Amino acid sequence: MVSKNTICLWYEGGALDAAKFYAATFADSAVGAVFHAPSDYPAGKQGEVLTVQFTVLGISCLGLNGGPAIKQSEAFSFQVATDDQAETDRLWSAIVNNGGQASQCGWCKDKWGLSWQITPRALTDAIVDPDPTAAKRAFLAMMQMQKIDIAAIEAARRG
Repeated sequence: MVSKNTICLWYEGGALDAAKFYAATFADSAVGAVFHAPSDYPAGKQGEVLTVQFTVLGISCLGLNGGPAIKQSEAFSFQVATDDQAETDRLWSAIVNNGGQASQCGWCKDKWGLSWQITPRALTDAIVDPDPTAAKRAFLAMMQMQKIDIAAIEAARRG
């Protein structure tokens, strides 16, 4: 059963592969029901995977194989709060090394074009530091990074 509020994500055709990747990569994630098209449709043929129910980090999602008409955009991203550098490295590498693309400030895209923010809690703490000078130093350090380096953020925060 689809939950009351589900995020629908449009895929060119890889919704099932994406759901399997997310389930293998992120805690509290799983692939649910897979629905096949009952007839041909503009982006596919009868019997092909049309939608996939899945969860990512406990968030209910529906992957729709809608074809190439609509592309993913950075206007939507999953922000994943990580607890340490090992978790940050593991998730970032899983996404980028599986056909994804690195970007700035902890952002990356998976091979299906979906944006992810792999954000260490240490970064969030640093940029809201009550000392505005420490927060600014941490923020400026982050602006120079792709994957977030917690030790460098903490060093910048300290000055």
